[in-house]
Amino acid sequence: MAAFLSDGGKVQELKTGESAYDGTGIPPTTPPVFEPRKASRTPLNDVIAALDARRAEKRSRKKIVRQRTPKRRRQVVYDDFGEPLRVVWIEE
Repeated sequence: MAAFLSDGGKVQELKTGESAYDGTGIPPTTPPVFEPRKASRTPLNDVIAALDARRAEKRSRKKIVRQRTPKRRRQVVYDDFGEPLRVVWIEE
């Protein structure tokens, strides 16, 4: 501010609500705030088609379900008095 005043600049005071710009003149230019910048776009149709084809191929494949081998478990068979009679193998 001091440099401006020392070079011969003057400060003009305006009343509240007044504008420094003349209403009949051209308004000051400002860059657009909400206007998006134009960007070049790369078409990706062939890439999207390749991804869709790969996805369709995966969906068409049937999953192979492996048969689990039954687990064998040892079980003791008791009589009515709680004495062990024999041992049997049970498949689960």
